[in-house]
Amino acid sequence: VPMGVLSCMKYLMFIFNVLVFAGGTCLAGVGVWVAVDPAGFQDIVASKTVLSAGAYLLLALGIALALLGFLGCCGALRRSRALLLV
Repeated sequence: VPMGVLSCMKYLMFIFNVLVFAGGTCLAGVGVWVAVDPAGFQDIVASKTVLSAGAYLLLALGIALALLGFLGCCGALRRSRALLLV
């Protein structure tokens, strides 16, 4: 495999993982926002228990995606198979 292809794959994997990290951070931010200020979202969701459960679900998924994206970025930059397999 030519060296240029490997370099291109490294940068594409890094960019993809940055996007996953940014999406996870935004999702966690929305989860925190809904958990802290549920009054703004009561028009959308009628039941308060569903709203709080959804907020914590968004928060957990956002944190998991942000961690996954961060480990992917580190793995792409260091060419670490262990970090990329996570």
